[in-house]
Amino acid sequence: MSFLAKVLRHKSVEALQADAGKRGDFRRVLGLWQLTAIGIGGIIGVGVFVLAGQQAALNAGPAVVVSFLIAGIASAAAALCYAEFAGMIPVTGSAYTYGYAVLGELAAWLIGWDLLLEYALIVAVVAIGWSGYVQAALANLGFHLPIWAQGAIGTGEGHVFNVIAALVTLGVAALLIFRTEWGARFNTLVVAIKVAAVALVIGVGVFYVNPSNWVPFFPTRIVDANGVGHFGFQGVATAAAVVFFAVFGYDTLTTAAEESKNPQRDLPRAVLLSLGISMAMYLAVSMVLTGIAHYSDLNTSAPVSDAFTGLGLRWVALTVSVSAVFGLISVLFAFMLGATRIWFALSRDGLLPGWFAHVHPRYGTPHRPTIVLGIFTALVAGLFPLDEVAKLVNIGVLSAFIVICTSIIVLRIRKPNVHRSFRTPWVPMIPLIGIAFSIWLLAELSLLTWQVFLIWVSLGLIVYFGYGIRHSKLARQ
Repeated sequence: MSFLAKVLRHKSVEALQADAGKRGDFRRVLGLWQLTAIGIGGIIGVGVFVLAGQQAALNAGPAVVVSFLIAGIASAAAALCYAEFAGMIPVTGSAYTYGYAVLGELAAWLIGWDLLLEYALIVAVVAIGWSGYVQAALANLGFHLPIWAQGAIGTGEGHVFNVIAALVTLGVAALLIFRTEWGARFNTLVVAIKVAAVALVIGVGVFYVNPSNWVPFFPTRIVDANGVGHFGFQGVATAAAVVFFAVFGYDTLTTAAEESKNPQRDLPRAVLLSLGISMAMYLAVSMVLTGIAHYSDLNTSAPVSDAFTGLGLRWVALTVSVSAVFGLISVLFAFMLGATRIWFALSRDGLLPGWFAHVHPRYGTPHRPTIVLGIFTALVAGLFPLDEVAKLVNIGVLSAFIVICTSIIVLRIRKPNVHRSFRTPWVPMIPLIGIAFSIWLLAELSLLTWQVFLIWVSLGLIVYFGYGIRHSKLARQ
């Protein structure tokens, strides 16, 4: 077999469909609403509690709702493509598996390798942010951790290791090692608390809206000393690029395809439901938040809580803060689940050592990659500052979006008649919107982020050509 044939070899869609119902690696325990809760858990987080207010103050003004709308439309384009693949190929691995079926082994490996890092780093980023919330709450109760345990080196004098951030990642990993349905039930409860808090913000805040705070809806464009524009449509576009990273996360639920009771029916529905519910909450919170407080006052670390404190509604502010602490756990759960399932899929296909492709004999979960990722994310969350980790989380997800949207177009041409339980409408227009928006956002990333990404890709190529290309199950077949 030629070199080109090796890297382009791919799995048959029909074979994957036939194999999906026969695999017994996982226990099928997740229903529609548990899958939807995983998606909402991955989407709703700092975006609703922090980014909406901050981007209103910094870039878009009251028109931040338009920024969320633009980001939501772009994310929906990718979501529709994910929904088609999830119903067509209900196998764990998400974008990695879909890429393997359409674009070939090397492309699939690279996207799986990228997502492995991105999902793990998202877990670390959220854990660091969660630690900040918890330490603030403990401080209000008069309890303080030892200085060395409060944060990573470089985050404050005497700081050595962020103990709380490390512990929460280990705790979520432990939860995922036990029966999947136990973790899913806990996650559903946490997501319900988070959704209830958002409903409280909307339900109470709507009675305190002052329409004059929405005027002007598009504040006059200004340019700062560095030549950077804010407000006006440029500010809205800048905010859209920032908040876009708050409106994905539904892709994590597709990694649990083999743990779904009825994947071909429930996965597409869960993808669209989770994004639809989340977007409705984002838009409503944006309008309420900029209505109860002037946008210029929202550039704080907790803009929603601070806005209600300014109204004298401290009980709402406290409820939102507590809900944010609980709510971020569901983000950790969603992305840790996604990372471990992608690792399992890579190992099962022979691209990583097969030792990781074994489920726990009692709990039916991929415990080995979960343990390794739990330790890795704990070390990253404990040892590195938030901003240094956050810079690296975007490229892999955007690359996955491009792969998914491109694959939908290719597969419609190559296999137009293959069975699809859900069909992306208006192909190729919808996928092209997702591709264009992802490329635009990739162009917005810094040179340093690209350099680190290329180092990770280079390491991935070494692993693939040194191990995966020879041990791949397709190679043995």
